[in-house]
Amino acid sequence: MTQPQTRPVDDLLEEMSRALRIYLDREPLVIGIHTGGAWIAERLHGSLGIHDALGTLDITFYRDDFTRIAMNPQVKASHLPADIDDRHIILVDDVLHTGRTTRAAMNVLFDYGRPKSITLAVIVERNGRELPIQPDIVGQHLQLGDHQHVKLIGPEQLRLDILERTV
Repeated sequence: MTQPQTRPVDDLLEEMSRALRIYLDREPLVIGIHTGGAWIAERLHGSLGIHDALGTLDITFYRDDFTRIAMNPQVKASHLPADIDDRHIILVDDVLHTGRTTRAAMNVLFDYGRPKSITLAVIVERNGRELPIQPDIVGQHLQLGDHQHVKLIGPEQLRLDILERTV
């Protein structure tokens, strides 16, 4: 398999911002999943000019693999700037792979209230889905080998790196 190429993050963010503009009439809340999703959400939130403050979610304790990472979890605070009942949510993450992070994030959201809708925006969608979760807005689609993964590096200068997984 040839090494896939990632596009510049700024270009992907610009395209995602254009695609998200159709949701602005719903007065959505933008919520980013820690950590990379929060970085992306911050950039999108600014470019869309949304009035409500940016929200962030930590999904650590909602992951179905928590027992595997429980020794040293990297827990960050969740912050929702407003009541989410009957609100349209733009949920932002960096990479959609198996779908398990998105499922955990939706579980967190529903513990806070009942949103009217959730629009999923990701900067990268890659192969390897394990759950029937699909993004609404995608910056770039990547086909990666089983030994590869994509990582968002940031937060100041955001870039995507494709890394080889070592055993």
